[in-house]
Amino acid sequence: MDLDAYVAEHGGQWRRLEHLVDRARLDAAEVDELVVLYQRVSTHLSVLRSRSPDPALVSQLSQLVLRARARLTVRPRASWAAVGRFLLVGFPGAVWRAWPWWCAVATGFTVLSFALIWFVADNPDAVPALVGEEAAAHLVESGFAGYYTEFSAPTFAFHLWTHNAWLAAQCLAAGVLIVPVGYLLWQNALNIGVVGGVMVAYGRADVFFGLITPHGLLELTGVFVAAGVGLRIGWSWIAPPAQLSRGAAVARAGRDGIVVAVGLVGVFAVSALVEAFVTPAAVPVPLRVAVGAAVWVAFLTYVVVLGRRAPGPADHDGADVLDPVSAR
Repeated sequence: MDLDAYVAEHGGQWRRLEHLVDRARLDAAEVDELVVLYQRVSTHLSVLRSRSPDPALVSQLSQLVLRARARLTVRPRASWAAVGRFLLVGFPGAVWRAWPWWCAVATGFTVLSFALIWFVADNPDAVPALVGEEAAAHLVESGFAGYYTEFSAPTFAFHLWTHNAWLAAQCLAAGVLIVPVGYLLWQNALNIGVVGGVMVAYGRADVFFGLITPHGLLELTGVFVAAGVGLRIGWSWIAPPAQLSRGAAVARAGRDGIVVAVGLVGVFAVSALVEAFVTPAAVPVPLRVAVGAAVWVAFLTYVVVLGRRAPGPADHDGADVLDPVSAR
């Protein structure tokens, strides 16, 4: 094989391919040319590998072919338009479509928690059996309030964020089995009921509700949403809509579940900031509660206003709002 003649014959195409690869932007014709040249130079490289002893030239063309392939198969990059669509359409729409479920969860959880608080407060003799006398005394005197100031605010916020996001992920993942979601909710309601009941029984109801309300409104709503969406996924398997198979129904509900899981990461980040910085703040209790209530009402307004406008699953399958990226 005459290597010099081969290089002279095809060198122009190699240089042109390198020029296109290095261009920041290509129009449609240049993209088509890039594809054709990539295929041709790949063939040239194959010929040289089998017939030419020149490793430098083979290495040079190998790098050029790899760069051209990378340019043709470039990974999608972030698109602010897609992120905006997720925030304005995808997430609120998915939460809104599941509102009967998470509202039912919220109602049941609230009734159960207050019933447990009332029971424990109305039966103070049961407190030692539930938590122990020393633990109850410590909880009332300093344990409950001290929980919010034990660590630095940034560290505490990060811990709360990851903990609540993990709890929500468990509710969403276990939703298809139904029963585990009920167990997770019962565990949390029992914890609130017993702690709240002990505080009320010892005359510290003001401390309990003054500390738990600012962040609890948004935090618990996030948990309710996760549980409700998870249960909706499970129910779509048990009783799918007439027009859908079980697999299609679960897939549709599952897509909403993924969207909600991503969105709740942000919701729990906000609730963690409120719990770490607002709940223990040295300001009047009504002000702390007002801040937490304002954040909670803002979230509900966001879901109701934007969620009602979002296209339903029959109009839009939600695929483009799951991944906030777009092709280059």
